[in-house]
Amino acid sequence: MQPIRLVATGQKILKIEDLSVRRSGKTVIKDINLDISRGEFVGVVGPNGSGKSTLLLAIVGALKLNSGSIRIYGHPPSSSQLMGRIGWVSQAASHLPKHVRISVRELVSLGTLSAKTAFFLTDQERVSKAIQMVGLEDVQDVDVSRLSGGQRQRAVIARALASESEFILLDEPLVGIDRDSRNSLLKLLDNLCHEENKTILMVSHDLSAIRQTAHRMIFLEETIRFDGPTDRFPNLDVLAELRGINPASSCIEADSMEE
Repeated sequence: MQPIRLVATGQKILKIEDLSVRRSGKTVIKDINLDISRGEFVGVVGPNGSGKSTLLLAIVGALKLNSGSIRIYGHPPSSSQLMGRIGWVSQAASHLPKHVRISVRELVSLGTLSAKTAFFLTDQERVSKAIQMVGLEDVQDVDVSRLSGGQRQRAVIARALASESEFILLDEPLVGIDRDSRNSLLKLLDNLCHEENKTILMVSHDLSAIRQTAHRMIFLEETIRFDGPTDRFPNLDVLAELRGINPASSCIEADSMEE
């Protein structure tokens, strides 16, 4: 079955053409073609080892491309023109070494250095605004190690916001946080998209979270099997067909897509 695709309209933020990436001698993703426009909230789901994190790492320029191209605002990921325009929240971003002592405000301040080497007084305003946007004003002087998992994720997102990033990429931001923190973080991301006009690309194994917040969903399993509006995301039978599995003899649950 041919993948279902949605062609994004409006100002293009991200354009990927015929992308393939190999890791450790194995093709992880191939034939990826993807456009993302300003203001979209795009969720990426897929089974374990399907290439979701690899896709994000390729977009931020952390991996060598075997074929194809990636353009962000018309520039390759390595371009200096993108400094401060992309906010990258990796899986490990909120897991600081135990010996590191840094306050929330100090951590967020690092985001203002993404495009330069000097810290200016005006950056203090950006830091304060970023902390306010994620609701951490009351703990801004607290050591990050003392925060809950959800608060740490918010602090890392604030660091990205302090750079005034317009395009935010998140790799499994909901892992290791409780339900209340999860819902609070999803509300924050929704507000960033709708109120601040940020463009968001989020990888998550939490299918219900993606359904709850994303405008658009991508099902990735080596290549894109589905790309369309969230409310058109396939039911289990169609999802099984997209994966080449007989739904009569197989059970596909959301938890089976955990990465």
